[in-house]
Amino acid sequence: MNERRQELIVLLLTVMFCIAAWFLFDAPLAVFFRQYSGGSSWLGFWNTVTKAGQSEWYLVGGMAIFLAFRKRHRWRAVAGLFLFASVAISGLAADLLKVIFGRARPMLLFDHRIYGLDGFHIEHEWTSFPSGHSATAMSAALTLSLLFPRFRPLFIALGLLIAASRIVLDQHYLSDVAAGSMLGVATALILYQRLFRPKLDEVRNA
Repeated sequence: MNERRQELIVLLLTVMFCIAAWFLFDAPLAVFFRQYSGGSSWLGFWNTVTKAGQSEWYLVGGMAIFLAFRKRHRWRAVAGLFLFASVAISGLAADLLKVIFGRARPMLLFDHRIYGLDGFHIEHEWTSFPSGHSATAMSAALTLSLLFPRFRPLFIALGLLIAASRIVLDQHYLSDVAAGSMLGVATALILYQRLFRPKLDEVRNA
């Protein structure tokens, strides 16, 4: 099976999962976690976790690494640029898709019984799909996994934990998180295979 066919199969499976989650799991999961929204220690933990999904950590960090090492350690400079590009591109793509789909966030389900799509919204409560935090978390996790494969299980586990926090905190539905996570993974893989792997190999062997 060639690489392009594998990518299409993964994309199809992701779309099928998101459709199934829309009809079967999204609303029940949101309602389930709603009952735990009053626990301060519970919320405190997940709010701390979810902050690690803010893109500025990786954008600023990646660019700072690139600027600091661009003249004295080219591998580190390229690695920093890879992290910056993965998070930036996946984030921009997620923001564009959010506006196009205009999916109601769980807060609208709880407050107004609104569940669905109403395309081309920029208001926060109508930008649920896909999850930007999940795209950031998984693009960063996969980028770091490709750069430091020894720690891959740790990076992937942390990325999944951040993505899960968006469901636990009722900021997103399961399908939002699945789509955002796949967007982040796909962005990092495409950038690595088509742009950054050759550059990293080149400077490593220089």
